[in-house]
Amino acid sequence: MDNLLFDSCGIEVSAKTLLVRRSQGENTLPTQTFANTPAGHRKVIRFLKPQGRPVRICMESTGTYGLDLALALGGIAGLELTVANPRAVRRFAQALQVRGKTDRLDVEVLQEFARRMPQQRWLAPSQACLQLRALARRLEDLAQQRTIEKNRLHALSVTNSTPAILLRQLKLTVQRLEQDSQEILGEALRLIEQEANLKSRYQLLLTITGVGKLSAVQILAELAVLGEERTARQWVAFAGLDPKPCQSGSSVDRKACLSKAGCAHLRRALYMPALVAASHDPQVRNFYNHLLQRGKLPLQALCAIMRKLLHAIHAMIRTAQPFDSKRLFAPHLHADTKPHSPEPAANNIPPSPPEISALSSP
Repeated sequence: MDNLLFDSCGIEVSAKTLLVRRSQGENTLPTQTFANTPAGHRKVIRFLKPQGRPVRICMESTGTYGLDLALALGGIAGLELTVANPRAVRRFAQALQVRGKTDRLDVEVLQEFARRMPQQRWLAPSQACLQLRALARRLEDLAQQRTIEKNRLHALSVTNSTPAILLRQLKLTVQRLEQDSQEILGEALRLIEQEANLKSRYQLLLTITGVGKLSAVQILAELAVLGEERTARQWVAFAGLDPKPCQSGSSVDRKACLSKAGCAHLRRALYMPALVAASHDPQVRNFYNHLLQRGKLPLQALCAIMRKLLHAIHAMIRTAQPFDSKRLFAPHLHADTKPHSPEPAANNIPPSPPEISALSSP
């Protein structure tokens, strides 16, 4: 596309400041610094006011620091905002042979990214979806903290040398974390009850074997912020459950593995439902055993179930139909598999979620 058809802009976001660099026609304006506050956001909007051409804006996905700015820019006519994956921006900078790493260099790279690369316009989620995601991620944090404190309490309880005050405080800490979790879960459920769209999706998720209230909230919260136009394959890529082949010429041909370049929160939310479904749903159990017989590792089989569950959720929401494992796991393909219950200890299924970290969390 002819660069004169649009202006380009890069925004480097930090906790307190915003660096903004934009072009105007064939000229590039000096980089401006604004405060990362509501007043600063209004100044950014005035600075980016279109001059007869739309302005393509690129900023990285930086979590909460850039969220309010993205929400402010997303509703302005003439401003086309893209929230780019930091990995894509980093690879783009490497292609430009940018060797340094400073805020000034970063904002120049972001502006070039907006000018040269195909853009996908960012669509702002609803306020209810953003609030639900914040609540669900806090539930995840509390669960991790509770596990750490329980393990610490168990370790200190096995010796008589531990002061009684430590045991008492650890027990109180665990109780407080449990109370906080229940309070936040209740708030999330009240929020879902108030939104008809979220409520219908939540009720559909509860029909899946292995999905309870907590898992349904966490899965729904991560998927609710995605646009309804996304396909099932895009959901899988968003979760980082898409395969990453590695093949080059005749000397490199490695086994495909998961990309993990997506939302780790969604992967963790899907893990326990997949584990429970593999133990209690006959169709899923047959599919799991079928993969083991083909030489897959237990964790690989569980990841395959997570991927299929994500496809099922997409179809359930699109058709408003409850979960049916017979339609998803093709029982006729696995009818010859000898059924057995994949208990974690007996069949080497990992008893806790794997440590899979995402390079970016949209």
